[in-house]
Amino acid sequence: MHSIKTFIITLLSITIISCGNSGTQKTNLSIATNAKNNVVTLGETLKLSVNNPKGLNISSIKYQLNGKPVEDSFILDDEKLGIQIVTATVKFEESSEAITTKLTILNSQQPKVYSYKIVNTYPHDITSYTQGLEFHKGELYESTGQYGESKLRKVDYKTGEVLNNTNLAKQYFAEGLTILNNKIYQLTWQENIGFVYDVNTFKKTSSFTYGKSKEGWGICNDGKNIYKSDGTESIWILNSETLTEDSKLQVYTNKGKIVGLNELEYINGKIYANRYQKNGVAIINPKNGAIEGVIDFSPLRKLVKQHQGLDVLNGIAYNPETNTIFVTGKRWNKLFEVEVFEK
Repeated sequence: MHSIKTFIITLLSITIISCGNSGTQKTNLSIATNAKNNVVTLGETLKLSVNNPKGLNISSIKYQLNGKPVEDSFILDDEKLGIQIVTATVKFEESSEAITTKLTILNSQQPKVYSYKIVNTYPHDITSYTQGLEFHKGELYESTGQYGESKLRKVDYKTGEVLNNTNLAKQYFAEGLTILNNKIYQLTWQENIGFVYDVNTFKKTSSFTYGKSKEGWGICNDGKNIYKSDGTESIWILNSETLTEDSKLQVYTNKGKIVGLNELEYINGKIYANRYQKNGVAIINPKNGAIEGVIDFSPLRKLVKQHQGLDVLNGIAYNPETNTIFVTGKRWNKLFEVEVFEK
């Protein structure tokens, strides 16, 4: 058990955050909780109260967690993880005041550790700086990065033959891709723009800007919503019609937040995410942001051609026709088909 805990901490490099109250200068009202440093775990009972140092004649207090009404004592069961906002609307005498505090919610369980079995190995273009990988109707689509090298491709994954290709202009550094409703959505890194293509012709039909997030890293979809990473602990949820960032998940374990989320793939109700400069993959619950499992793909890097410019694992694609996962890396000469199982 000790070795498993050590592995998880090493793979995910957890950062713990604590948050405090933000009251007002006028009344000195502030929100108090029973959670140490305002850090609480799913399944625990959260108790709320208001500090009233001036002894104001308070007539009522109404609490909200992220805009949803809550009681002054309740169990955290289906809340989103990460930094959340508690608001208390306090009525006193002829006035009312809204005060807030930040609460950090952690998962209640540590991630499970998964392993894998290689089913097949296929050729992969060693020059491709893989950023995004996804299957559509049995064919593999890939987005590759680097300024002056970025491209969008459709590939016969068994032979490595390029079936369609379009190069991006030199000012764009391509990132992840996903396919929804016969449209390919491709991100760029720091250019604050994503491109939309017709999946059959590769013709660019439109573009979109990111909004609240600063960068584009990974992207996937669940058939309805689009999920986008930006290199932090956040996964943004985009409206598939307007492509606006309507809300976000914050990815946490039972210890703290996980940053550097990169390439994404939606597999059987979970989000699988590479971490930048790591050879591991996190399995994320898209409802609350909890990391429920981790897969260590480190050994795969030793199975590809060792050369100057070889980089880390990046690229996850699920093929529903084979019910297997495909992974590769930046400038790897191999694409691995794997089956994943719990240790």
